Amino acid sequence: MSAKKKAGRLARRDLLAGAAAAAAVSIVRPSSVRGSGANSAVEIALLGCGGRGSWLGGLFAKHGGYKWVACADYYQDHADSFGEAWKIPADKRFTALSGYKKMLDVKCDAVIVQTPPYFHPIHAAAAVDAGKHVYVAKPIAVDAPGCLSIGDSGKRATEKKLVFLVDFQTRANEYYREAVKRVHRGDIGKLVTGWAMYPWGVGHFPGPGTPDDRLRRWYCIRELSGDFIVEQNVHTLDVATWILNADPIKAMGVGGSRGLRAYGNIMDYFNIHFWFPNDFVLSFVGNQCTPGAPTEIPCRVYGSKGTIDTDYYTHVNIDGMPECVYKGSKWEHGALYTTGAEVNIKEFHEAITKGEVSNPTVAPSVRSNLTAVLGRIAGYKGGMVTWDEMIKANERLEPDLKGLKA
Repeated sequence: MSAKKKAGRLARRDLLAGAAAAAAVSIVRPSSVRGSGANSAVEIALLGCGGRGSWLGGLFAKHGGYKWVACADYYQDHADSFGEAWKIPADKRFTALSGYKKMLDVKCDAVIVQTPPYFHPIHAAAAVDAGKHVYVAKPIAVDAPGCLSIGDSGKRATEKKLVFLVDFQTRANEYYREAVKRVHRGDIGKLVTGWAMYPWGVGHFPGPGTPDDRLRRWYCIRELSGDFIVEQNVHTLDVATWILNADPIKAMGVGGSRGLRAYGNIMDYFNIHFWFPNDFVLSFVGNQCTPGAPTEIPCRVYGSKGTIDTDYYTHVNIDGMPECVYKGSKWEHGALYTTGAEVNIKEFHEAITKGEVSNPTVAPSVRSNLTAVLGRIAGYKGGMVTWDEMIKANERLEPDLKGLKA
């Protein structure tokens, strides 16, 4: 999941919807998308036409290999704004909570899922059932059952020869990919300990309103967003679990509110310790609503021979003993918000046109999202929770949707 004051500073769907407004790109209709040539046009439909969804409209069109043919959003103004920007006929724009069902009846090759996270497992599963390729935003779900549902949808997509891609920007960056590959081959030795952070300086919203307002401000509703440790902090926890290449065994910590937020039911901070195999402990701090918080999303892991140091906005670095240092060891990449999405859009198209359906982004995204959920549960409990306890509990978050248009 308003104007974006600083690149990457706002929640991922809070970008100005008008950023998508431009002429639609002229592309050639393919006779058959799956397994067809690299220049084929993939017909796509957008589910969730808010901030990030509308912003992605421009990036998909910029690629040149896609054509927008349908859209759906709970709000009529969102659907119409997106539809007008990309010349989608009025009868191919759908609204209300069930609008996605009608959209899936439209002839298209792929569905881009950009709805509030609670809906991702529902919408992704329906798209796979309808025979569509799926491009889904992070986080993939708000709870453990939802994460496991996405994992199942990814497997079913592969069985049905469909592409299923999760849009994590760091995993799309060439420097992150190279650095993690070097860690996995042993360049920094045995992993010893590490930490990850996600400070954020905005997030205030006015007080409660109508059911429509509550859905529009879904980020502050735990049952819709998963709380900010899941909705946003999963970025840095995804990097950590990628580096460690393991599920956490347990987590212990605290989460709380300092009365900084006037609306919603999510925390202001989390402080969590995650235990991984081989006695590795990752310390994590997530902070919310504090003015002046630095612009950084760092993760650092220390090994017996060196250290990997990463930040979403600036760099990836490996340093230490001579055998782990490479020429130009500090790769500077800039903020990945746009470039990461561009790579994912490109690789989504390549996978569809080449018939590559191994869907490698699914399993690691399930792992990191479950890690964030484990951290949230530990934070709310103010104590220890094991991975196995979380899976066995099968706890679902169910939002109050009463008063909304079905």
